[in-house]
Amino acid sequence: MPRLIHKLILLFTFLFLSLTTNAAAATTITQQFKEAPQFYNSPDCPSIDQDEMEPEPDGDNTIFCSEHAVHVAMTLDAAYIRGSMAAILSVLQHTSCPQNIAFHFVASASANASLLRATISSSFPYLKFRVYTFDDSSVSGLISTSIRSALDCPLNYARSYLANILPLCVRRVVYLDSDLVLVDDIAKLAATPLGEKSVLAAPEYCNANFTSYFTPTFWSNPSLSLTFADRSPCYFNTGVMVIDLDRWREGDYTTKIEEWMELQKRMRIYELGSLPPFLLVFAGDIVPVDHKWNQHGLGGDNFRGLCRDLHPGPVSLLHWSGKGKPWARLDANRPCPLDALWAPYDLLQTPFALDS
Repeated sequence: MPRLIHKLILLFTFLFLSLTTNAAAATTITQQFKEAPQFYNSPDCPSIDQDEMEPEPDGDNTIFCSEHAVHVAMTLDAAYIRGSMAAILSVLQHTSCPQNIAFHFVASASANASLLRATISSSFPYLKFRVYTFDDSSVSGLISTSIRSALDCPLNYARSYLANILPLCVRRVVYLDSDLVLVDDIAKLAATPLGEKSVLAAPEYCNANFTSYFTPTFWSNPSLSLTFADRSPCYFNTGVMVIDLDRWREGDYTTKIEEWMELQKRMRIYELGSLPPFLLVFAGDIVPVDHKWNQHGLGGDNFRGLCRDLHPGPVSLLHWSGKGKPWARLDANRPCPLDALWAPYDLLQTPFALDS
């Protein structure tokens, strides 16, 4: 009996250490990244005059409130930091006015924000950015399990709260996922006209089977399926969006999304994480953007992450949505052909890297 107790103690100790190690890994960054080159504005870039900006409550009257700046919002965490670094580099490298871009990074309240901030500053010492904390508890109770555990991370829902997280003076923002790179000027995307009342713009995919994004329970309930009665809904990917934050706040769209998430907790009406609530609220009412701005699905499906080809047509943005991520496949020496297009933006400092 003493020997059995001893074995049980060892087993529980091992399990405890494993759990604490995994928790620590989620908040620490073990990778080292190279410093990116500095990029400068072209002569015809608009000047950002601080005197024209509205002061923030804390008195910080900077680019972060400028209407002439391109405001980019991204989430930031240790697990996807390598992808985020590549995305940032691609944005700066392909825009004519890199010094006019303000990055708004959203990190979990449980993350080590100082470490994330230091990591970004080390590779981009000239970057104009802020790190905001997102209170996971505000959404964690609303999240239902989905077909892939990565989709259940509370930070994946932060895009629904940007209007609350970012300063009121930020009126328009381009939201980007961390598993993408741009090969075109983000200012073109940011300038997408939203018309008189549209809240967001994104590439639409009307050939996708829209009904598959919701369960039979949803479609068999007339009070639910009539949600789209006055719309022509199409699928859109929420990893690339232009959002009018003023209109979002006026329409209280965060609450509208939360209401669908609350219903999902009571009856299963969808399977795919944070996407379906966006479709329920916005599908059929967005401004369509050229498909070149989101060549998505390069990470394969949500189960196996198999290799995929580009969609026909021009490319301005490559997006590895799906299970397979280019950095993971490259590290495993099992890259897909298109992962070679992501590799030039990888700032990971390998042990064998030589300074040029």
